[in-house]
Amino acid sequence: MSEQAPPGPATAEKPDQAGGTARRSFGQLLRESVLEGNSVTVTFLAIFTAIVIGGLLNAFTNTAVLHAWSNLFSAPGAAIAKAWDTAIGAYVALFEGSIFNPHTVAALFHQASFTAAVHDGYLSAVFNPLSETCVQATPLLLAGLAVALPYQAGMFNIGAQSQFIGGAILATYLGYGVSLPPVIHVIVCVLGGFVGGAVLGWVVGELKARTGAHEVITTIMLNYIMYYLLSYLLGNVMQRPGRTDLISPFIASNAHLPRLFGSTLRINAGFLLALACAFGLWWLLYRTAPGFEFRAIGKNPSAARVAGMNVERSWVLVMLIAGGLAGLAGSAVIQGTDFSVNFQSSGTYGFDAITVALLGLGRPLGVVLASLLFGAFHAGAPLMQAQTSTPVDIVGVLEALIVLFVAAPPLVRAIYRLRAARAAGVAGLSGGGLA
Repeated sequence: MSEQAPPGPATAEKPDQAGGTARRSFGQLLRESVLEGNSVTVTFLAIFTAIVIGGLLNAFTNTAVLHAWSNLFSAPGAAIAKAWDTAIGAYVALFEGSIFNPHTVAALFHQASFTAAVHDGYLSAVFNPLSETCVQATPLLLAGLAVALPYQAGMFNIGAQSQFIGGAILATYLGYGVSLPPVIHVIVCVLGGFVGGAVLGWVVGELKARTGAHEVITTIMLNYIMYYLLSYLLGNVMQRPGRTDLISPFIASNAHLPRLFGSTLRINAGFLLALACAFGLWWLLYRTAPGFEFRAIGKNPSAARVAGMNVERSWVLVMLIAGGLAGLAGSAVIQGTDFSVNFQSSGTYGFDAITVALLGLGRPLGVVLASLLFGAFHAGAPLMQAQTSTPVDIVGVLEALIVLFVAAPPLVRAIYRLRAARAAGVAGLSGGGLA
């Protein structure tokens, strides 16, 4: 009896009715992954559903659309066309402000020469939307990783805001208070940002390991503590000379993160640092023994303890790394775009990081994609408001809708009448892609 060849990378086995196995092609796996609603399918459908609902909300909160729909029975075509133009127009402007604007490309090709186009700024105008998307995505990516790593270890870090502030404070002080050579100054400030956030993360991990204090409570309290500490420092220690408002001095120019494509585009080395951190976190989680311990503890800390893993030490290490990542987000903002710290510097990055990590399913690649998506929303919102008078708040509504549907897979499956993923091969097709 001849031996059956093992299934190749493009095939998988499933039990047949006679108890044997039948091989399935990659195309069959892909088709079943779509029809049966695995995590990748649900995520894409959640984003699509949120965009549709967001467009409807945008259209039917517009006074011009409401006026047109008041005459629905006399002019139904005009009412529907007005709603469509309003919804699509907002998304077109959002796309042009974050990814690609055909008007700037047309202007580029109308120039006499490529040299003139570069000199007059037409070339940079073409890439400016992508540059702004990357700039907005950088702190979201770093802070999102700071939430995703504890998530893998069974912890919920909602203190990325305080860790962001800790990193921003230390990076700012090292930027203006210490005189160092150019390259060294940048590196020291970046390391200072990591340390500033890592210390706060370490405190949370130690409290959990030694006293059992829940990380949600301690991180919430640290958010308040760092907020008021920043207020005190800006008013007494780090206040810019000659100013009465709460703002720090500018950091030295040799502490700025270098821009990647000249002075006209704001994308800087912070984006590459964020991508490197995402890759490093993936390698840590899926290619090292400590990463395996983190994931095992996240699944079942009691079983991990029985298996000989030091759960308490892992909690401390996870929170230390997570705090350092959030601190790097603070240094990326200070050294890359703001160059000083104030109350607006931290924004809502720490809380947006939670939505980014949830949308990314707690996995490094997923967090990268989610941060780029939200970065595109933030980059395109000003142009959307300027061209279509759509409130910037609609972007926040869109983000909330996306997270709402991603967090409720049964709802998405019910809307699109998908079956729950049942085959191991189908689940594996989605899991590997976001790892």
